[in-house]
Amino acid sequence: MSTEVRTTVDDGVALLTVSNPERRNAMNLDLSAKLVAALDAAVADPAVGAIVITGEPPAFCAGGDLSELQGADPMRLRTVYAGFLAVAQCPLPTVAAVNGAAVGAGLNLALACDLRLAGPGAKFDARFMQLGLHPGGGYTWMVDRALGTQGAKALTLFCDVLDAAEAERVGLVWRRYDDDATLLAGALELAGRAAAAPRSLIETTKATMRVTAGAISHLEATEIEVRAQAASVHSTEFQERVTALQAKISRR
Repeated sequence: MSTEVRTTVDDGVALLTVSNPERRNAMNLDLSAKLVAALDAAVADPAVGAIVITGEPPAFCAGGDLSELQGADPMRLRTVYAGFLAVAQCPLPTVAAVNGAAVGAGLNLALACDLRLAGPGAKFDARFMQLGLHPGGGYTWMVDRALGTQGAKALTLFCDVLDAAEAERVGLVWRRYDDDATLLAGALELAGRAAAAPRSLIETTKATMRVTAGAISHLEATEIEVRAQAASVHSTEFQERVTALQAKISRR
């Protein structure tokens, strides 16, 4: 069985394609390890400022490998989780271009990304209850933050399955596209906007957003932001971009 994560880099965006075609890109131990390695390599590349993750057509990721899950202990489960946990912890902006079924672990992979976009064949299916399997990998935390308590319970306890249109309607995806070509183009274009910012700035801002998501007040969030913003004011990138903007305005 062939598994791989193919990486291409263009204009500051790394496109990672998870591929386990015989199992509709099911997230087995091998593919999970390769996803971690691909993410590490992308983050280590100074030319990369954002990451898009998609699946080998026609699926996004059809779940975990059930044969590997049978009899698994916590150590093996954490190894299975490693791929999408690496996505969730990635310091760079991440976009899921969901081009097919995102089931179980595949839904985790989509939820782990900062932004989710859906193609016409996208399907979001937790499927834990139907399998008699407790959710794992931080799924309950991620889905509650994506959909709120009622939406999280609808997907998880009541086994609701969302197509692209419904996923957009309830806010699980940011945008949907009419075909997979425009889905991928849209994902790369959005990721390119993030990659165009100074890398250190976008990393710091993403880290700040994680912290302020748990802030107890607006004032606390303001105090967290003020130190980072003061540092950015003195950056070379800020000074150069402000100078360029002022020159552009003066020419009008």
